[in-house]
Amino acid sequence: MLTHTLGYPRMGSNRELKKKLESYWRGEAGQDDLALTARKLRALHWENQEKAGVDLVPVGDFSYYDHMLDNAVRFGVIPERYNISGGRASLDDYFRMARGESGENGVAAMEMTKWFDTNYHYIVPEFSRNQKFSLADDSLLLQVEEAVRLGHQVKAVLPGPLTFLLLGKCADKEFDRLDLLENLLPAYVELIRNLSHKCEWIQFDEPVLALDLQEDVRRLFSPVYRTFKEAAANTKIMVAVYFGGLGENLETAAVLPVDGLHVDLVRGAQDLEPLLKKLADNLSLSLGVVDGRNIWRADLDKAVSHVKSAVVELGEDRVLVAPSCSLLHVPFDLELETALDAEIKSWMAFARQKCTEIRVVADAAAGLDAEEKLAENRMILEGRKSSHRVNNPELAKRVSALKPEDFRRDSVYERRSEIQRELGFPLLPTTTIGSFPQTPEVRSIRSGFKSGRVKRADYEKFMRGYIEDCIRRQEEIGLDVLVHGEPERNDMVEYFGENFDGYCFTSNGWVQSYGSRCVKPPVIFGDVTRPATITVDWINYARSLSDREVKGMLTGPVTILCWSFVRDDQPRSETCRQIALAVRDEVMDLEKNGVKVIQIDEPALREGLPLRKSEQAEYLEWACECFRLSSSCVGDATQIHTHMCYCEFDEIMASIAALDADVISIEASRSRMELLGSFRQFNYPNGVGPGVYDIHSPAIPAADDMALLLEKALEVIPAQRLWVNPDCGLKTRKWEEVVPALKNMVQAAEIVRSKNQ
Repeated sequence: MLTHTLGYPRMGSNRELKKKLESYWRGEAGQDDLALTARKLRALHWENQEKAGVDLVPVGDFSYYDHMLDNAVRFGVIPERYNISGGRASLDDYFRMARGESGENGVAAMEMTKWFDTNYHYIVPEFSRNQKFSLADDSLLLQVEEAVRLGHQVKAVLPGPLTFLLLGKCADKEFDRLDLLENLLPAYVELIRNLSHKCEWIQFDEPVLALDLQEDVRRLFSPVYRTFKEAAANTKIMVAVYFGGLGENLETAAVLPVDGLHVDLVRGAQDLEPLLKKLADNLSLSLGVVDGRNIWRADLDKAVSHVKSAVVELGEDRVLVAPSCSLLHVPFDLELETALDAEIKSWMAFARQKCTEIRVVADAAAGLDAEEKLAENRMILEGRKSSHRVNNPELAKRVSALKPEDFRRDSVYERRSEIQRELGFPLLPTTTIGSFPQTPEVRSIRSGFKSGRVKRADYEKFMRGYIEDCIRRQEEIGLDVLVHGEPERNDMVEYFGENFDGYCFTSNGWVQSYGSRCVKPPVIFGDVTRPATITVDWINYARSLSDREVKGMLTGPVTILCWSFVRDDQPRSETCRQIALAVRDEVMDLEKNGVKVIQIDEPALREGLPLRKSEQAEYLEWACECFRLSSSCVGDATQIHTHMCYCEFDEIMASIAALDADVISIEASRSRMELLGSFRQFNYPNGVGPGVYDIHSPAIPAADDMALLLEKALEVIPAQRLWVNPDCGLKTRKWEEVVPALKNMVQAAEIVRSKNQ
């Protein structure tokens, strides 16, 4: 019974790729140096998987930035603005597409958005109506040859053509991107022929099969993959579906003219029985029985039961065992966590451990001796279930005592906005989203304090100095509403988790968010409460330095939930409600201390949306309730802001309005304010701050360009309700980029303000 993975973490156990990428971008490392690091990481990751018992190692899952951008470059899908002749992008061209470029010949980066309902961001391919496709990059072929030379059984991995087109965007006017399918297929076929005889399998990722698809789209899959199968010679073709069940797409998937179908049984266990009845006779079934998106040990008995059910119907030779999805979404290796609480650590499994789990499942299902490992797994799972560290009876009482008035503000927005005019903000007030550059000195001091090398007095002195510098810079720039800069926070979720009960933290639990950006999600293992104030002292100090308003900066309950590794032993809605009460306590303390503007960021609200429309209303109801539970404890004079970034808003506009925040700031610059179309159609009633400055690019936008974006925004949002801000926080940027960009932003606001007063 074959085992395989769909993908593996890219960055390395010590984030080697991240460090080398950033060194390359700074001009400190060359292409050969970067390529050497990449080769070493690929070889190590293939070896790790093979040693853990993985039969087929994935090749093509590695990327310098993003796999969808890789596919765009692979097939010559390069926007005209990059002026790349011949459709073949160099490495520097690739990074220009991903990150943009400043200077005289500056160019905007490609749009970035969430990968389904994960915290990974992908670069959105841009297609023109007359798009030409060609096989313009041979990196996948070279990596396959690299793995074969090292003696591995190889499975090439790349996005399938329907997912590639459906998750892209139109470069100019809208058209049906699936009209391009016929022209795209020859380039895929050429690649398949080049790969045939070099690898045993080619895996095409089609996670769109976990979405609601129209029948005319479903009908396209069979002819596409029949073409691929005919081109593959003796190489086997697998279609991989993950992030959910197949739903109405099951009958399409079950008879695809390919060799293997991968399904996610962690999120779609209900599919197994009907699949076994309807699966085509020549089709093997890959069962994703180990969770590729969370860090908890698998219930191996349950996984073995699923696999045995399939073996009874299909035979061992037609069953493969795998994680539910790519292991890109979990940390590298649990063994690196030498300081983690031993009991809680025993409940977990990271990427390397999950590879071992799938081997145990395959062996047990095949009748090989795995009882000792299964017994150990049972004992650990039972210990977790009965641990006194998981449940808080007092919190349960508080949750059960909540009343309807705890979930709503005292007055409607129109009344609140009148009262909040007393805050004295000008027309088109300017602000930032929260964080400022986290310099090496900031990171060093914070790390030193956490490890005990830096004394508390020295730490607090440094942080106060940084906060004062931030306040002075913002005053000099001319911003209307200030922030303290968040130097004390290593991450917007981890920081709060460190101050909540029910959380624990890893030392090396990094996962990729986008490009070289990695996050270290905290782990929710038990009931969540806030034992003491978290941000009040820092905000009070910042407020003492300026006569201007300084925002209190918090992360919202839904984002804390979505960007954590969440306990899997109770509904996510219940965990979110607990977090909302903890945030509510902090909001009340900020207001008591005189803070008049409080921002509760919810960038993950859209990200948490279930993929199936039938499940979305329930999620949105409890998610919005949790936000309102955290924010509705303040008086009408206190202005509540929220922030969302890099997502599509069309489907959730009613829910965004239901949050009832006084102001929402959103990412909008990369789309040139296209996202505001959702706000226009919905007639959104509250304040809006569409981002005019793309913080994910080093490019410094000109004042005139940002003024044009503001003019576009005014076509949708009245000046009285329009705020001016960057797309997102500025922690990843440098001061020499931030200061001139924000000065230009303030100038842009002044230009437009002068025309509208």
